[in-house]
Amino acid sequence: MEDKELQLVDHLEELRKRIIISACAFIVFFILGFIYVDDIYKWFVRDLDVKLMVLGPSDIIWIYFMLATVVAIAGTIPVLAFEIWLFVKPALKPFERKITLSYVPALFLLFILGLAFGYFIIFPMVLKFLVNMGADMFVTNFTAERYFRFIMNMTIPFGVLFELPVVVMFLTSLGIINPFVLAKVRKYAYFVLVIIAIVITPPDFMSDFVVTLPLLLLYEVSINLSKFVYRKRLKKEQEELIEVHE
Repeated sequence: MEDKELQLVDHLEELRKRIIISACAFIVFFILGFIYVDDIYKWFVRDLDVKLMVLGPSDIIWIYFMLATVVAIAGTIPVLAFEIWLFVKPALKPFERKITLSYVPALFLLFILGLAFGYFIIFPMVLKFLVNMGADMFVTNFTAERYFRFIMNMTIPFGVLFELPVVVMFLTSLGIINPFVLAKVRKYAYFVLVIIAIVITPPDFMSDFVVTLPLLLLYEVSINLSKFVYRKRLKKEQEELIEVHE
C-alpha cells in the first residue's frame, strides 16, 4: 500500500515538473511574441486597404496579448508534446519510445499547416463573402480587436484539427485506440466534421465543400496511419514473444 502511495507521489511530482517546464516555455514564447508584435501585426494587415481602428486603449493591449498568445501556443506545442512523451516514456517499450518521439515535430508542423490553411484559404474566402454581402448596405470599417478575433476563429480550429493524424498515431502506438474503432465510428465522425465545416464557413455550398473535403480526408488519412502503426505494433509484439520463448 505504501509502495503504491510512493509511486503515485512520484508520478504527481513528475507531472508537476512537466507542467512547469511547459508553462515556462509558454511564458518565454509569449515574451518573444510580445517583443516582435509590431512586425507580426504589420504582416497580418499588409494586404488591407484600410487602417484598423481601436475603440479604446484597452483594445491596443488586447491586440498585443492576443498576437503574443498565438505565438506562444505555436511555440509551446512541440515543447508540450515532448514533455508528455517524457512523462509516458517509462511506461513505453523501447520500440514505442522511438516511434512516439517522432510525433513531436510532426505535431508542430501540422499545427502550422492548419493555421496556414485557415489563414490563406478559409479566412479570405469568408471575409470576402461577408464584406460583399453588406457592401450595398453598410460602410465597412474594421476595429483591430474584431479583425484579429475573426482571424483567430478562422485559423486556430484548423491548427488543432490538422493534428488529428498525429494524435491518432500516438494513441494507436500506446494501444489506447485502433483503426477498427476509428472505422466503426466513421459515420459519426463524418457528421461532426461536416457540422464543424458548416458552422465556420459562409452559408454556401462551395465554401462548405472546400472546408469539409480536407477534414474528411484528414480522418481517412488518420485511419490509414492508425492501421500502419497498429500492424507495426503487433509485428513488434510478436517478435518479442518469439524472442522470449526462444
